Amino acid sequence: MKVKKLKTSFLNFDDNLISKNALAVVKTLKKNGYQAFLVGGCVRDLLISVTPKDFDVATNATPNKIKRIFKNCRLIGRRFRLAHIRYGREIIEVSTFRSASMPSNKNVMMDHTGRIIRDNEFGSVEEDAIRRDFRCNALYYDPAKKKIWDFTDGLDDIQQKKLVVIGLPDNRIQEDPVRMIRALRFSAKLNFSLDKNLKKSIQRNSDLLCNVPSARIFEEFKKLFLHGNAEKVFLLMQEYNIFNKIFFDTYKEIKQDKIFNNFIIYALQDSDRRVLLGQPVSPMFLLGVFFWASIKRESLKIKKRKKCSDARSIVLAAITVIDAHKRKISIPKRFSSLMIDMLSMQPRLEIATKKNAKYLISQRAFRAAYDFMLIRTKVNEFDEEIASFWISTQSE
Repeated sequence: MKVKKLKTSFLNFDDNLISKNALAVVKTLKKNGYQAFLVGGCVRDLLISVTPKDFDVATNATPNKIKRIFKNCRLIGRRFRLAHIRYGREIIEVSTFRSASMPSNKNVMMDHTGRIIRDNEFGSVEEDAIRRDFRCNALYYDPAKKKIWDFTDGLDDIQQKKLVVIGLPDNRIQEDPVRMIRALRFSAKLNFSLDKNLKKSIQRNSDLLCNVPSARIFEEFKKLFLHGNAEKVFLLMQEYNIFNKIFFDTYKEIKQDKIFNNFIIYALQDSDRRVLLGQPVSPMFLLGVFFWASIKRESLKIKKRKKCSDARSIVLAAITVIDAHKRKISIPKRFSSLMIDMLSMQPRLEIATKKNAKYLISQRAFRAAYDFMLIRTKVNEFDEEIASFWISTQSE
């Protein structure tokens, strides 16, 4: 495969933004006789004047050899063996060049749908480039020579603000259906358009998301919705028939109820604003937003069957709805329990008394419940006068 090697002095590339720790990892690997590059999203981001959030390194050193070189290294992953090299709070992720995967390779395992469930077959940098998902992510930076290696015309795609899959889109999506989610995330984050063949492939293959482990979907959910592009992502997921594959009940609700759809949009806009301001965001809050209509509907059914308070019926309804979705998205208990606390506090917020306020404000979920209430107020689901009481009380 022919590679283009371009000096960064001819490109819009600011190497002053590169982590010193990442440069140290590359330098150390080279000192020990291995090839090493900065690779992927960090190189792409540096080319579009975005400060990378993390830095990845690719090398021909195997994971075990990397571990021998770096005392601060931990090997992770079964599906893809990776090395994490820790410098205080920063982790530099190091991967070994992977070969073009074939089902016959003993270190490559696929399931019945063609999804790769384990891949530890190592290869050359050229093969590694072909294995990456999108051409704009298959760029390798050599800090010593200040050159970018481009095997797939990724630089052209960045200039054209276009997202193109390496290889045949259907094959690459079958190997890893999460690539559909990643495509929408990158499109929203980078404001890149999807290549027409990729668009068609996503529309054809959206059902393959059902084969992805629910715990992995939760991890992708966090990447999708907690980084400042939640509203864009939500609209793209609906456009490409992805949202309903994960949040099937929510999808039905928004199709039936425009007010609930607006409620979600307001919540996503608020989340994006918080990210922009550097304020914390939590997956449990947006999961509560997505599940809210289904939980309200289920709580009404529960109240007809049992004699229980509004708060208790919401707790039971939330447990039911979360359980119904567990095959699609697995929510860790530390998030689901806080989400339930936040939602069950909604009827309690309707009691506007100082005594009640003192108690609720002391609860761990109060701030989230309060923010949730404010969004409900925007769609006239919560009394404005009571909301004003809470606004003044919590700021005292």
